Amino acid sequence: MPSFRADAFVFFGATGDLARGKIFPALAALAHSGQLDVPIVGVARSPMSIDEFRSRARSSLEAKGPVDENAWQALCRQLRYIDGDYRDPNTFAKLRKEIGDASHPLHYLAIPPSMFETVLEGLAKAGGTDGARVIVEKPFGRDLESARELNRTLHAHFPESSVFRIDHYLGKEAVQNLLYFRFANSFVEPLWNRTHIDSVQITMAEAFGVRGRGAFYDGVGTIRDVVQNHLLQVVSLLAMDAPIGSDAESMRSEKLRLFRAMRPLDPAQVVRGQFRGYRDEPGVAADSKVETFVALRLQIDTWRWAGVPFYIRAGKCLPVTATEVFVDLKTPPMSVFDPVSKARSNYFRFQLSPEVIVSIGARAKKPGEGMLGEDVELVATCCPENGGRSAYERLIGDALRGDSSLFTRDDTVEAAWRVVDPALRDDRPVLPYDPGSWGPAAAAKVVADGEPWHDPYPREQPASK
Repeated sequence: MPSFRADAFVFFGATGDLARGKIFPALAALAHSGQLDVPIVGVARSPMSIDEFRSRARSSLEAKGPVDENAWQALCRQLRYIDGDYRDPNTFAKLRKEIGDASHPLHYLAIPPSMFETVLEGLAKAGGTDGARVIVEKPFGRDLESARELNRTLHAHFPESSVFRIDHYLGKEAVQNLLYFRFANSFVEPLWNRTHIDSVQITMAEAFGVRGRGAFYDGVGTIRDVVQNHLLQVVSLLAMDAPIGSDAESMRSEKLRLFRAMRPLDPAQVVRGQFRGYRDEPGVAADSKVETFVALRLQIDTWRWAGVPFYIRAGKCLPVTATEVFVDLKTPPMSVFDPVSKARSNYFRFQLSPEVIVSIGARAKKPGEGMLGEDVELVATCCPENGGRSAYERLIGDALRGDSSLFTRDDTVEAAWRVVDPALRDDRPVLPYDPGSWGPAAAAKVVADGEPWHDPYPREQPASK
């Protein structure tokens, strides 16, 4: 499809939690910077006047802190609101009238996937899909078969080039930094292969539980919530080869090649856990078998990565809230001076939250006459996690321009589900673990050869040995 800028922004589910917490602040920032000078139409079922809708938008900005009045005024001027049943053709007739002569609207489906087909059919019958784009929010299905069905539903009304599957994780500055660091520094490439890398660990830890969202989480679990999308995308940025160009399709095609090289998970190398007390959460089944923790081993069958294990660990009620990538390099073939421990010999560490840190682990000589060394960490870059634009501001802005670089393609979504599907079918019971621990004891056995998991640690504290 030819490149164009959207001339209207429509978001369904305009009174929901996603709109309040993420979409309104992103729209205000875009409007303030002059990137959203088009009609902004919220659509929802709740009867509401435009003044009430604007008040709701204002309160969502106030919840984030002091409101920039210029940003608010820029957003307020563009806001419209339509209430109605998504099954009622009149709702879409009113929408068509509200966006006027806009020929390239961008529709954001901030609604449950179960409503996608109803809304898309309503848009199509009202002529709202011609020349338009659509943003859909994760989850992109529950497994491989449902993901295929969702793609069929989308493609019945939109070509793939007009579908933008939003995974906010890909819009984070820290995640973007992974890609940039790899391909903007020539010294990295000679080391970035099975000859020099021993293993890769990715940990996504949350010190909190389900925060009152038990009913939602009990239908999802950790693998569906963060592994199939966020963390496998991080693996793709770490392991993909350099794309042949900087355009979106070159980037996405290289990711797809990497996903297709991932071996489907072996349930014997997956440990699922559930923190004690989870079943007492409101909305959670008394006999729930849903995991709140997972540790797994992933293999990638390419010449670059054959034999290098990628370990992923994610969970709730863990000791810290942090996300970190630890790339462990192989030890020197001989100890010329003092023996060097295999753990933390040389490494790259990418902390994605709570700070954005890129650092390199090395050995340096201790002061004194003996040739004895110590571990040191060279910090290449460090900045707050929330520096720069928010993920939603970046991604919605890209979709308005038609830049799909940070969005997931249909074939890549299906390839990711192919990887995790065997773990979803694993009917072994989840293992209990204490809140504040690093998950079930069995998680330690996922890492081969007795190596430890590398726990994320704040920059101001020394790395544990």
